[in-house]
Amino acid sequence: MQQADSRLIQRIAAHFADSAKLKSEAAAVLGAPIAQAGVLLAQALKAGGKALACGNGGSAADAQHFAAELVNRFEVERPPLAAVALTTDSSNLTSIANDYAWEQVFAKQLRAIGRRGDVLLAISTSGNSPNVLEALAAAHDIGVRVIALTGRGGGKMAPMLTRDDVHICVPHQNTARIQEVHLLVLHCLCDAIDDQLFGAKR
Repeated sequence: MQQADSRLIQRIAAHFADSAKLKSEAAAVLGAPIAQAGVLLAQALKAGGKALACGNGGSAADAQHFAAELVNRFEVERPPLAAVALTTDSSNLTSIANDYAWEQVFAKQLRAIGRRGDVLLAISTSGNSPNVLEALAAAHDIGVRVIALTGRGGGKMAPMLTRDDVHICVPHQNTARIQEVHLLVLHCLCDAIDDQLFGAKR
């Protein structure tokens, strides 16, 4: 087997180090909003509401990951929880994009199935995704509270948020690093929900 390139190994090690450093530093900044979001989600689910999630690209994958952790399970055996990723229905996505606009693909779904008492997890590394911005606006129109998961200062999403919403903004500019922390945040939210609803123990 060919020996690994030492330069490439050093480059990989730098990625690990940078990611670990950001996660460690972000814990102090993000702990409180993550806890607030965990409480909001647990209260909504306990009251019969549901979690709705959306995002694009890697954030779409995160939305699906989060919904699956709730519907199936995270780390403990417990009843399924109501969650829907608005990124998965290809017929809805393509028909809305074709007949109206790509900016409406999440908002129209949210208006169809979202109800007061639900929570929207709006994911955008930049905070500027037009279809996520439209979903956020739709959520406010129908009384759905919002958890915004962003980076880079929150972009255009930040000023749209109300005092009833929660903003979890990763303090970094690099997309890959932001997404790595987003995944950790999602796992923290799942754990917070299980802890509050089912007394999950580590």
